[in-house]
Amino acid sequence: MAGLKIRKGDRVRVLTGKDRGKEGDVMRAIPAAGKVIVDGVNVARKHQRPTRATQQGGIIDKDMPLPVANVALVCPSCGKPTRVGYKVDASGQKVRVCKKCGGEIA
Repeated sequence: MAGLKIRKGDRVRVLTGKDRGKEGDVMRAIPAAGKVIVDGVNVARKHQRPTRATQQGGIIDKDMPLPVANVALVCPSCGKPTRVGYKVDASGQKVRVCKKCGGEIA
């Protein structure tokens, strides 16, 4: 799978599934699998047995990966979910741009 256009720290909105419409920050991107883990989205409850490393046992909430195709980047300048494009700026750096407003995405 090619590189992702969404990176760690980006604000995204979920487009499909049980968490449709929710927004959150990307905690981790997994380019090899084409998935992202979004904070507070696609949460699964897991039964954790107490071990030596983690003494605390019980039911914990775990954020599970989402396919990157199911999320859209929220543009920081226009505030809407958008697709991501690329352009080369004056200094020769490749930067991500919003397809709706044309603004740069940090």
